[in-house]
Amino acid sequence: MSGPDPGFWSGKRVLLTGHTGFKGSWASVWLAGLGATVTGLALAPDTEPSLFGLARVDGLIESLLVDLRDRSAVEAALAGRAFDLVLHMAAQPIVRTAIEQPVETFAANVMGTAHLLQALRAQTALQAVLVVTSDKVYANAETGRAFSEGDALGGKDPYSASKAATEMVVASFAKSYFDAAGVPVATARGGNVIGGGDFSRDRLVADIVRAAARQEPVVLRHPEATRPWQHVLDCLAGYFTQLRALASDPMTPRALNFGPKSGGSDVTVGQLATLGVEALGAPPWRHEPDPKSMEARSLSIDAGLARRALDFESRLDAPRAVALTMDWHRRQANGEDALALCREQIAAYEGGR
Repeated sequence: MSGPDPGFWSGKRVLLTGHTGFKGSWASVWLAGLGATVTGLALAPDTEPSLFGLARVDGLIESLLVDLRDRSAVEAALAGRAFDLVLHMAAQPIVRTAIEQPVETFAANVMGTAHLLQALRAQTALQAVLVVTSDKVYANAETGRAFSEGDALGGKDPYSASKAATEMVVASFAKSYFDAAGVPVATARGGNVIGGGDFSRDRLVADIVRAAARQEPVVLRHPEATRPWQHVLDCLAGYFTQLRALASDPMTPRALNFGPKSGGSDVTVGQLATLGVEALGAPPWRHEPDPKSMEARSLSIDAGLARRALDFESRLDAPRAVALTMDWHRRQANGEDALALCREQIAAYEGGR
């Protein structure tokens, strides 16, 4: 399978929410390189440094700093602009932040999505809308079984619950308004994403990079926990493939999982951290349990439907994903240009390398 087709994306008017974040910055660079005309809608970056700033994303796309919790601001930002495709990634994405700030998280993730979908009802040229939720939307009894798209939604912590609720908001808007207009609206449930340029709070790779810079051991709360680790390029390639399919085939599933390369064993937080600290020459990680944590110990998703429906499958296993991630951070810290590094890794991915 080759990368996204420039013949499809070139000239497409794409609304990308969350463009100032880690995944959103990578998506901005990639879509701009494919020839799409991208308008970004998001809050200002919440980290310093940020990939958005380092890669000069605001010079590649139209960047609108708008709070999705403000319905009138969203509607004003979209007024007078026409879009072919929408990729909605803006969210409050951190589990521990959601536990500390549950109301704000529900406002951003649930009502922010509702405000966007309401504003999009005025768009007359829309071909498809894809809303990114999370692998954590499922009611997780911690059995170790991989979740598939037909499993029950749920969430015992505010972040998971906000994403499950977002799924219901999307489905209700689709059935009430967009289906009748012939505009498919769907969700994508991605795994835990890693890649160069993630400087977020409470993210494993970012924590490893910060600890390595100080030559201190990174602290892990749950080294035994398993997650569906996935490189950002695999995850975005899945989103782009699903969005393109929605625009051309009304039978495309309206919810899809995107996870790691099939055939690999589950990788624990500790195993991933070991790969990371070894790649950066950092001290071994240290375990400090958090007895108050509500995070799931076991999480796995089945991405078989994406493989069958879209002929899409992730390419990069966990060791390769970690190697690419740490190579990006090592080279950027040594003075190489962040945008050039992103473009280099995108080109290699498109070329099947």
